[in-house]
Amino acid sequence: MLFTPRALPALHVPIILALGLPMHTVTASAAPADLPAVAPSGTCGQMLDVDLTDIGGTGSTVKTAQETISDGIPVCSVTGTLAPEVNFQVLLPMTSWTQRYLQLGCGGLCGNITLRSGASSGCQTYSDGGFVVAATDMGHTGNSGEWGLNDTQRADFAYRSQHLTAETAKRLIGQFYGQDAAYSYFNGCSDGGREALMEAMRFPHDFDGVVAGAPAMLFQVQNTLYHGWMAASNYDAEGEVIVTSDKLPLIAAAVTQACDALDGVADGMVSQPALCDFDPKTLICAEGADPATCLTAQQADTVAKFYAGPQDLGTGDYLTAGQVQYGSELEWQGVFVADHKDDEIFSAKIVDPVLKYLAFETPNPDFALSDLAFTTETLDALRPRHPFFDATNADLGDFQNAGGKLILWHGLADPHISPANTLSLHNAMIGFMGEEAVNSFERLYFLPGVGHCGSGQGPSNLDLLTPMMDWVEGGVAPDAVMTSSTSVVSNFGMPDLGDGAPQGRPEPASLGVAPLPDMTRPIYPYPYTAAYRGAGDVTDGANWSRGEPAQIVNTRAWPGADLFGAYTFSE
Repeated sequence: MLFTPRALPALHVPIILALGLPMHTVTASAAPADLPAVAPSGTCGQMLDVDLTDIGGTGSTVKTAQETISDGIPVCSVTGTLAPEVNFQVLLPMTSWTQRYLQLGCGGLCGNITLRSGASSGCQTYSDGGFVVAATDMGHTGNSGEWGLNDTQRADFAYRSQHLTAETAKRLIGQFYGQDAAYSYFNGCSDGGREALMEAMRFPHDFDGVVAGAPAMLFQVQNTLYHGWMAASNYDAEGEVIVTSDKLPLIAAAVTQACDALDGVADGMVSQPALCDFDPKTLICAEGADPATCLTAQQADTVAKFYAGPQDLGTGDYLTAGQVQYGSELEWQGVFVADHKDDEIFSAKIVDPVLKYLAFETPNPDFALSDLAFTTETLDALRPRHPFFDATNADLGDFQNAGGKLILWHGLADPHISPANTLSLHNAMIGFMGEEAVNSFERLYFLPGVGHCGSGQGPSNLDLLTPMMDWVEGGVAPDAVMTSSTSVVSNFGMPDLGDGAPQGRPEPASLGVAPLPDMTRPIYPYPYTAAYRGAGDVTDGANWSRGEPAQIVNTRAWPGADLFGAYTFSE
């Protein structure tokens, strides 16, 4: 990885003023374009007559169009279907539209319409109803996976539905307002992040700016070998869970003690997990020890497997680019660590439909987790559908040439998708396109202490939409972005609930762990870190500035490294 310093502009000025940050640390920033609100030129009911046949094919239609209130904003809500089964919803503001379009991704295997924008806490344009907003269920209902047997529905999920929804929403915009959107944006996390990247890679002219959080871009490996390993490693021979969630505070405390201060300050978060080298065997119970205060040898071995990831024992090769990071331990609860020994592990539920119906060329409804072999042969069997489902193409030249901008972000405590994947794509783009080219259109942010799409104990509230608009509309690339804890989000606006995170997931408080103090903290584009100034409250973002370049997250050589490279997508 090249650590050539970038000439990056500084923190978004309105945020600085709100926090009282010292102005000598920043330079003036352009704001989004000053676009007046445009009123509809027709009625909401007239949207029922818009013809979508040339977009989605015969049977594509607008089903409903009605005036309603969405988050306090008067809108014309339009729903419809693009053949055969791609459902969509578009919210067209009645009085507040500022000529911008925002399309939202959805998480997991989708199957429902999610009109919620993550990573946009305090974005005034969003909260004021300045965007037309749209989303799709991606061509199916639910997450059972049988739809994967249908060629068209597989394509709808892989790439088709988001592109057709963009074309549909833009047509509705033109019909409703009598003019096109001036700027178009896509924002998604988890599989929504994969969808965001797929749009940039397959359809580079659809959006001016793309925000991709914790992207499940390596769909083939992520939903088979990664989650499969995490689940299989935590079941014993009798099918009982080995490491249960009551052990997570113990593991997390030990990792924090060993690694927290390695980034220069003890703040309860591991901000540079690449510096950490914690050995779970140090927690094995000594003879006569209280078992509540330590791990069995089997439990320590399982934790080591979590950190290491799937490995072909015959060749010694690892089968992922990287694994969960040190400092993520509390976030394991409800993912690959269950609360009780007889619970089903969530990671096993994730891989089940993918193994049966999606990942391999020949579907097998009888495929079980116990049938999954962690070998390079399995990795190779996943390759045929790599250019179909995965969004890891290192060649974004068409998107760059179209003027597109890309922001990647990832919580360092993410248990679902390793930040090593996102770094691997970033590095692959630099390797293929060159650092100068990548620097002209892409930024990558890592968030310490933050889990999947915004959970975790770290400051997970942030606004990436406003910096993206600054970049696209004002020509000023983002540098520092201020983050905050949920309870201090009133400084910025509405809470960011994230996008794509499993619903109903337990919070660390359920483990008896005291939350970290409320804090604000700037994050900087990779490879730069946030550095404490050495004076003042460490929870106050005003006392932090840009630090030195650092690795932050380790990646490794593995036989699937070429999956992050230039390739031709398949249909």
